[in-house]
Amino acid sequence: MPEAVEDEMEERTFPDERLELIFTCCHPSLGLEAQVALTLRALGGLTTEEIARAFLVPEETMKRRLSRAKRKIRDAGIPFSVPAEHLLPERLAAVLAVVYLIFNEGYGGRVDLAAEALRLGAPLTELMPDEPEVHGLMALMLLDDARRDARFADGELVLLADQDRSRWDAARIGRGREALDRAFALQGRGPYVVQAAIASVHLDEPRDWPEIAGLYGELVRMTGSAVVELNRAIAVAEVEGAEAGLALVDRLDLDGYQYFHSTRADLLRRLGRADEARTEYERALELAHTEPERRFLQRRLAEVGA
Repeated sequence: MPEAVEDEMEERTFPDERLELIFTCCHPSLGLEAQVALTLRALGGLTTEEIARAFLVPEETMKRRLSRAKRKIRDAGIPFSVPAEHLLPERLAAVLAVVYLIFNEGYGGRVDLAAEALRLGAPLTELMPDEPEVHGLMALMLLDDARRDARFADGELVLLADQDRSRWDAARIGRGREALDRAFALQGRGPYVVQAAIASVHLDEPRDWPEIAGLYGELVRMTGSAVVELNRAIAVAEVEGAEAGLALVDRLDLDGYQYFHSTRADLLRRLGRADEARTEYERALELAHTEPERRFLQRRLAEVGA
């Protein structure tokens, strides 16, 4: 009888076996980045190259980090065991980061990974229903994934402003906004909740750019992320003009990041600085890793050349 009760408790605690494994891998004895990177490699279906890209570091750097983390596990005798329920919250940040980065890689083109992240998100909300960041992440993924079919037309990348809204999944948007409302009801103000709020405002017509810029400013204060600041610069450019956006972009150190160069190129193009824009588009093209993105950048280059 006790064994049956124990089995029943374990099944109730973890509604998904893969999610259970992710919590197991995200051991707090490792640093957050190491937890996330190792779990992405072992369970997330991502290559070392893809993980390196997610962390904005060279592939060789990520290989060394993964090797160090594995050595630490071996030398410290870190146990590979399912954490007790009261220990789940201390692993949540890493688990959320794993699911988020799996989704991001899928959103960039590998649809199977986006579907896997969404599949992991649903049982995570069952497992930790009172954690606002869990609902925030689920909202973010649903709202972004709702536009999946409109992001490409005949194999070509379509920017949000040019997308056919009739191809957006209205039911998925509704579910995403319900999840966001749940996060707000739980007093959620964390980074995933704010990102979901940004995604939601982006779906409005017309888009409220001052609101988007303000939300990105809040996210920058939370994360200190240069990538988030790059996104804020795009919103600021819509509110205050391309010159203001470019001034923010030029303060950032993101030379190896494709979207830094494509953003800078677009702002330069809008300012009529064609030669500089061409150089930036060429650099972005060197860093692009999907064919639709390469073709999009090539079209932009042709426009600037013309």
